Amino acid sequence: MLVKNRKEQIYSEATKLFRDKGYSATSMRDLAQCLGIEAASLYSHIRSKEEILQQICFRMADEFFSRLNTIDREASVSEQLRESMIIHVGVITQDTAASAVFFNEWRHLGEESLAQFIEMRNRYEQHYIDIFQIGMDSGELKVKDPKFAMLSALSFLNWTHNWFKPNRKMNSREVGELLAERFLHGIVNK
Repeated sequence: MLVKNRKEQIYSEATKLFRDKGYSATSMRDLAQCLGIEAASLYSHIRSKEEILQQICFRMADEFFSRLNTIDREASVSEQLRESMIIHVGVITQDTAASAVFFNEWRHLGEESLAQFIEMRNRYEQHYIDIFQIGMDSGELKVKDPKFAMLSALSFLNWTHNWFKPNRKMNSREVGELLAERFLHGIVNK
């Protein structure tokens, strides 16, 4: 069994608490109690509760960007979109507790971190807007508004962390493939 170092334990427990109670309702005392240590001891490993939130949010954001770099830019627009969606689900399902914090608690970041986070989110969303725009311009995708298409796609995928359970009949890639297929081709027989 892999033993986590104390800092990893702190981040892991904080992630669960932030998911379950919310960032604002979680105190350092709550975290210390979960870890079985004194609250003052936490500060020998971390600077603040916000540092933990920053680490969770920016680690997830970095993972989204890192995985996007694996997409074949020579592939068709629909294949790039499909793979982007599969990757998105893969990141979300890798750690559903962290995903819940990422999607629900980012608003509590401090001013500087919040601005940086929003800039990263905008760049990520632009990746999808660009794909939809290229697909619209080429006629490969039936899209009227690339921004609306991006919002629809990400909204469709972002709830996955609420219901995905590892070790079910489908792994995260298969779930991502199924969701991408449904988004791209719908469910109505034509």
